[in-house]
This record gives sequence, C-alpha cells and structure tokens, in this order.
Amino acid sequence: MIAIVDYRAGNLTSVQRALDALGLAESAHVTQSPADIAAADRIIFPGVGAAGEAMDNLRDLGLAGPLRQAVADGKPFLGICIGYQLLFERSEEDSAECLGLFAGRVVRFAAGLREAGSPRPLKIPQMGWNEVRFRGHHPLWEGVPAGSEFYFVHSYYPEPSPDRVCATAVYGIEFAAGAARNNLVGFQFHPEKSGRPGLRLLANFCAWRPC
Repeated sequence: MIAIVDYRAGNLTSVQRALDALGLAESAHVTQSPADIAAADRIIFPGVGAAGEAMDNLRDLGLAGPLRQAVADGKPFLGICIGYQLLFERSEEDSAECLGLFAGRVVRFAAGLREAGSPRPLKIPQMGWNEVRFRGHHPLWEGVPAGSEFYFVHSYYPEPSPDRVCATAVYGIEFAAGAARNNLVGFQFHPEKSGRPGLRLLANFCAWRPC
C-alpha cells in the first residue's frame, strides 16, 4: 500500500490522480490513520499551506510519531512542497518546529530578489515552471531528461546540509529543490503537476527499493 498522508494540508487529489494515471489506483490510499501509515509499504507526504498550521495538524492527528517511525523503519518516503519543508528541523514560517528528519532550516526568499541583469524584483511566491538540476545518479530520476522543468509554488525553501542536496533550481539564487538520505527524499516542486517528467519521477518512487 502507498499511503498519501492527509493532514488537512490539501493537494491530495492531484497526487492521487497522478498515481491513478500510473495504474496505481488500487494501491494508493489517502489516509489520516497512524495505523495505515504503520502498515503502508511506502509514504507520500504532500501538502500546501503554512508550516505552523501543518505541524499543528500533524500533532493533533497523532501523525508526527508514525511518520518519523516510517522513515526509521526504512520505508520509501517522499515529501512534496510543504511536505518537503516539514522534514527539516525548523521553519522561519511561523517559527515552526518541524519533524527533524533532515538537518537544516527552512527560510524565505529575500525581498527584492532579482535575476542577474534584471532591474525588476522577482515575484514571491515563485509560481510556475523552473528547470531542476539533479545531482548524481538515483533511481528516482532515472529516465528524467536533463533540463526537465517542474512546477513550483513556494515562498520558502530548505537549506539542507550540502551532502543531502540532491537537486537544485535557480530563482534569483540557487536553492535546494530536493534533498535525499537513504530511504528519505523530498522535493520543493510538485511532480504530480509537472507532466511527463513528474509522472516518471513518481513512477520511479513507487518502484524504488532503497538499499
């Protein structure tokens, strides 16, 4: 079973539809149940919204502990957007204490951020398509063409330790668009909204067996 974690943070339908398109409708289940997470073979942790409210919801639903345990048990675990940010120790947004599964914090894009040579500040949040550059070789981006663009919607981004950064993008500055460690991976972009490259990444995740 693939558990899609419902912690009242939205964006669940688009994730489930993407898995349906991959022929995984019978395997993927949206759930708020700690027991379902304990029983699942792999976890997708999506979401949109604010870090403080999202962490409050996780605690209210009793999900923070089971999510940490799923990672400790070696289950393939994918965080998406706010689900990526919550994997870190702390977020500047709402001064939220997060799950602490990655070392590092989440920070906001600086006001007045500009592209090189442009007099106009970039809009925050970043909303739209952006090239993602993956680092090294990993089963999750096997077959994803170099130069592929993915869909982003965010004002904040994590700052992992350099050895955990697995993907980068540029929006005024280069930032960590993804982080990975053993069975745990997270991306700031939305693979479920990113066309063929995103579907390939999700398909790879659903077949991934971490060593």
